[in-house]
Amino acid sequence: MGSGYFDLTGRTAMVTGAGAGGGIGAAVAAALAQAGAAVLVTDIDGDAAAAVAEGIRAGGGTADSAALDVGDRGAADAAAAKAAELGGGALHILVNNAGVTAPAMFPKLTDETFRLTFDVHVMGTFHCTQAALPYIPTDGTGRIINVTSAAGLTGTLGQVNYSAAKAGLIGFTKSLARELAAKNIMVNALAPLAATPMTETIRTNEKFAANMMNRIPLKRWAGPAEIAGAFVFMASDAASYVTGQVLPVDGGMVM
Repeated sequence: MGSGYFDLTGRTAMVTGAGAGGGIGAAVAAALAQAGAAVLVTDIDGDAAAAVAEGIRAGGGTADSAALDVGDRGAADAAAAKAAELGGGALHILVNNAGVTAPAMFPKLTDETFRLTFDVHVMGTFHCTQAALPYIPTDGTGRIINVTSAAGLTGTLGQVNYSAAKAGLIGFTKSLARELAAKNIMVNALAPLAATPMTETIRTNEKFAANMMNRIPLKRWAGPAEIAGAFVFMASDAASYVTGQVLPVDGGMVM
């Protein structure tokens, strides 16, 4: 388990969009559990979330799971309550990771694909954060960690819908950080880049893939596990004086 600055023993976390095998959410849930946190793994696919939680328990960690469509406020309320039960009534760490992508060049975007990205990324984060807030301690251990993207910071080819939604999360993060500072709750965002099922379209489309690789100084995609450590940092006492920030974890793409 964790030690020192990064020890999360006694804390409880909820991670959304954590059921996809090979995804960032699953890797983050596992890393938080390895650092000592009890983790509620949630995903729109309840069976996938349960499998990730079982893997964490098999490795000696503490985890439970719940099916969660972040677009459903009632489901978000239920998941937050279940997560708090793991921690004796407290939910210390919320990771808003659930996401969706629907890349297309701008003329081919539709109302449906544009609205979808906002419903999942922005409204989903709103639902889960508001649901979790009553359970988040005000003793300095409370953390809300939102997942944005380089797309929201600099834009990216063929993803106007996704970029706009991720930029919205940056504004959400900064405004909420100002509001919750009075309650000693830290609110930050990470902008990760990894080889996951969600980035498969970009990685396998010749035009998109070449554009992305030209923008990454390290000239490779990270594995999800390489990304997870930054989330442990933001969740831990090491980040006790960090709020309202966006941390890119992207091989130097955004500098």
